[in-house]
Amino acid sequence: MDISTLLAASPVMPVIVLDKVSDAVPLARALVAGGIRVLEVTLRTAAALESVRAIRAEVPDAIVGVGTVMTPADLAAAAEAGAVFAVSPGASPELLRAGRESTIPLLPGVMTPSDVINALAAGYTAMKLFPAAQAGGIGMLKALGGPFPQVRFCPTGGIDATSAPNFLALPNVACVGGSWLTPADRVRAGDWAAITELARAAAALRPAEGAK
Repeated sequence: MDISTLLAASPVMPVIVLDKVSDAVPLARALVAGGIRVLEVTLRTAAALESVRAIRAEVPDAIVGVGTVMTPADLAAAAEAGAVFAVSPGASPELLRAGRESTIPLLPGVMTPSDVINALAAGYTAMKLFPAAQAGGIGMLKALGGPFPQVRFCPTGGIDATSAPNFLALPNVACVGGSWLTPADRVRAGDWAAITELARAAAALRPAEGAK
């Protein structure tokens, strides 16, 4: 699956932090039940890669990837674990090159026009704007749309259920990333029904016409 198809599969990509592998499958099932299939499991905990393996094995409707990929080694580990895509918070020349050679697509992180130029030069036209709110949010995305009309963004960082529709209204935003779908207290409590409701509301959001 290429990145454009993947970004079109869901208006919101949940940024998932899992402390326990045992939470991975019920959380993924809760999100999929609410209509959110594209899941980014971040490499912020030791449970991440094993959680990806569990989701791949037991939740076939989930499109599970790995986030917080920062090195070619991270990218290789994500692919080995069965991830179908990878997301980075930023991008070194080495990571951009590894992403072009990888068996799974990479969504590289950018924050500045220079970052966008470097990613374009490496062959990428879909990018993660991170941290989106701190980078200028909607104003920044509008400004980037002028010189870079061919780029589609997945802004992530500081976006919530209230602001997500405003980001999705921009023509160069394909989807948004956010952690509000998987609140830590709800995950710890195993309140999967609440997470399904959050996912259902997120799945009802729609990007602007032409954003894909």
